[in-house]
Amino acid sequence: MALFGKLFSKEDKKNLDDGLKKTKENFFSRLGKAVAGKSKVDDEVLDNLEEVLISSDVGVQTTVKIIERIEERVSRDKYLGTDELNHILKEEIAALLAENNTEDLEGLSIDSDAKPYVILVVGVNGVGKTTTIGKLASQYKSLGKKVVLGAADTFRAAAVEQIMRWGERVDVPVIAKGMDTDPSAVAFDAVKYGVEQDADIVIIDTAGRLHTKVNLMNELSKIKRVVKKVIPEAPHEVLLVLDGSTGQNAVIQAREFTKATDVTALAVTKLDGTAKGGVIIGISDEFKIPVKYIGVGEKVTDLQFFNKMAFVDSLFEE
Repeated sequence: MALFGKLFSKEDKKNLDDGLKKTKENFFSRLGKAVAGKSKVDDEVLDNLEEVLISSDVGVQTTVKIIERIEERVSRDKYLGTDELNHILKEEIAALLAENNTEDLEGLSIDSDAKPYVILVVGVNGVGKTTTIGKLASQYKSLGKKVVLGAADTFRAAAVEQIMRWGERVDVPVIAKGMDTDPSAVAFDAVKYGVEQDADIVIIDTAGRLHTKVNLMNELSKIKRVVKKVIPEAPHEVLLVLDGSTGQNAVIQAREFTKATDVTALAVTKLDGTAKGGVIIGISDEFKIPVKYIGVGEKVTDLQFFNKMAFVDSLFEE
């Protein structure tokens, strides 16, 4: 597999640290109260830790796993001081993320053997879906890659207008037919244009609604069928965009979309300014789908590829 990409830099790490600041402050404030006056990890501390993790949007199912792992270590080591709890918690969360995701990418990368590489982007309105598409287009364009956008969210005039503005802003072509047109026809034309223009990447926006899973499933299935007429292997990626600031609501959306279509990657946006960054741990654990991108700020470069170890380091750094 040939990959191209931008390596995770010191600036990326700083932006990640800044973006997770509220999550970190909220988490360690709660954790400090949970172990106040305690010298060793006992049942009361574990009960308090369970409450801290759940209230930090890690999720019940994932929290139970983490607590069970720490209980095993307490039982094995007989005595664990509360001063060791941060280190143990960091190790167990890192292990959980390592189990549930693919290997860390070396950078902002895709399989460049597929040309063009077709990304179908799904997610409800308001999660930052179109903005994520625009930022991805900008970053890949800056790497010298030819990008084409497809405005297949044709049920909202604002969605078509927004993606066209992004196209103008980053100077990439947008294939659009306006509002109330057939989304699959837009997707077909975008992929066809990408092939004709020898593009590297085609990113297709889709309707952001979930009023019935049946309609959503039918629509996405139709889009997939028509793009396969141009490239049999397409789409190469189905990217689900989730708003991290909504906490457990993002988990609910992920459940609905993974029932409706085969999601292959996740983007979790709006982590800056929220204390709910712990939701990434739960999402990764429950769905076993790679978290590929995270949004930690307004700048184009604040949409980062998800580096698990950098994320855990940022969360637990003193």
